[in-house]
Amino acid sequence: MTLPGSPFLARRGAALELEGHLLADLGRRFGTPLFVYSRQAMRAAFQAYEQALSGRAHLVCYAMKANSNLAVLQTFARAGAGFDIVSGGELARVLAAGGDPSRVVFSGVGKTRAEMRQALQAGVRCFNVESEGELERLNEEALAMGRRAPVSLRVNPDVDAGTHPYISTGLKANKFGIAHGRALATYQRAASLPGLQVVGIDCHIGSQITQLAPYLDALDRLLDLVEAVEAVGIPIHHVDVGGGLGITYADEQPPQASALVAGLLERLDARGHGQRELLFEPGRSLVGNAGVLLTEVLYLKPGRDEDAAGDGLGKNFCIVDAAMNDLVRPAMYDAFMAIEPCVRRAGPGSTWDVVGPVCESGDWLGRDRPLAVQPGDILAVLSAGAYGMAMASNYNTRPRAAEVMVDGAQVHLIREREALSSLFAQERLI
Repeated sequence: MTLPGSPFLARRGAALELEGHLLADLGRRFGTPLFVYSRQAMRAAFQAYEQALSGRAHLVCYAMKANSNLAVLQTFARAGAGFDIVSGGELARVLAAGGDPSRVVFSGVGKTRAEMRQALQAGVRCFNVESEGELERLNEEALAMGRRAPVSLRVNPDVDAGTHPYISTGLKANKFGIAHGRALATYQRAASLPGLQVVGIDCHIGSQITQLAPYLDALDRLLDLVEAVEAVGIPIHHVDVGGGLGITYADEQPPQASALVAGLLERLDARGHGQRELLFEPGRSLVGNAGVLLTEVLYLKPGRDEDAAGDGLGKNFCIVDAAMNDLVRPAMYDAFMAIEPCVRRAGPGSTWDVVGPVCESGDWLGRDRPLAVQPGDILAVLSAGAYGMAMASNYNTRPRAAEVMVDGAQVHLIREREALSSLFAQERLI
């Protein structure tokens, strides 16, 4: 049986496999909590964009905030991807993984002077500038280094992506980008600054988007601006439509990458902009369904029939060794993530809240899940390739998980589990 989300994750009989590797065996071999990724799934997701864009001037920039492991970055660099970064640390990771800085776009609302200098020195392709103040500061830094900084203005098109408010980025109420009504004047100011070179226009309206319409609305608003900006003599070489395409966590049915690309290309052609280079910044849609988080069941704590009031409101708790510090999406976004036993048990199960050891009531991975489980079983939290390890922390002084990449017959340990001593190695007693 193939599970929703990735053709590389399947159940054969009772056992759950990723690229043919038994997940229960990987959990025993490397310990839990453990992130496991399919390299073939990542390549396939990237190639879906590439194939849809074949014959058109384009660059697909992986939004590495979704998963910044060096082996993940290496996989996309070797496939020909560019990178969308939001910090100097992410730029350093791209370079360490063999990425080409000339295929890097630097986004983010709070770039520091040091990060600007770092990116100018490296020779990034473009700065996606998000405020007028940033424009002035970048001009100063570029002139001080004797360079011209290539810039694309990130415009806030005021388009509702219909997603969680924490990951909506294209509305007036969001902190991102330059207001649509201020964009033309800001382009004119950018073109007047000697340390800058205008090269493009950019937008990003949110994440986990499951409809095509918001992208088309945003593109129309971008193209309106392109026409207005070029009418005053400022050429725009590329149009960056951002990322944000959703994946399947439960029963979502987001557009395929091919459908998204086809819709955007059709709109570009219809409005006479088919010659322009098109940039994408996908993150979650490249890695989300490529990964799982493995966790061992520690204890079962039945409570549904034991509450003192006898009102049936008690909970059964399945306590596992992964926690909100390993995977914060459920706690932060109230997000649903499917949970499957790595080896399915026969017989009826019970309804469990799957929770971790962290000392917070918000430490849960799944609520009201029908599972037949026993202590020692290994569970897989699905669709955990994006915003899992990238958002992990050491809360409660817990070491971060190990990471493994499967690639055909090969299994690679791509991050060792943190040692306890490393968690306070930089601290000093008084």
